[in-house]
Amino acid sequence: MADNKRRGEDAGDDRLDDEVVDDVADDDATDADEPVTRGGTATRSRAKAESADSRSKTRAETDRVGLFGRIARFIREVVAELRKVIWPTRKELLTYTAVVVAFVAVMLTIVGLLDFAFAKGVLWVFGNPS
Repeated sequence: MADNKRRGEDAGDDRLDDEVVDDVADDDATDADEPVTRGGTATRSRAKAESADSRSKTRAETDRVGLFGRIARFIREVVAELRKVIWPTRKELLTYTAVVVAFVAVMLTIVGLLDFAFAKGVLWVFGNPS
């Protein structure tokens, strides 16, 4: 009924109202095709409920699985994660190792020189008994 009153006011408004209604109808049609993760609060609450269900199933399954089953699953998960790792090539490994060794040598030299300087300073301030 409100649409009839609005359309009766001005003929120019009819055309705009129809376009707005068509745009809204197009948006509703594409919402079903879009992924669930994009949605509003209803989608979020449904996703939370589904994740809570999956968590409760996981807890129930871990309660039933024995010690050796959990250890075996842990090892399988570790192996799966290690397969995802991007391992360095031999050349990269040697380069990284050389950089680390050089950095440690520089830091060792700095700390050694500071230790020697502070030791001499303490002996100078407090005197050398020998």
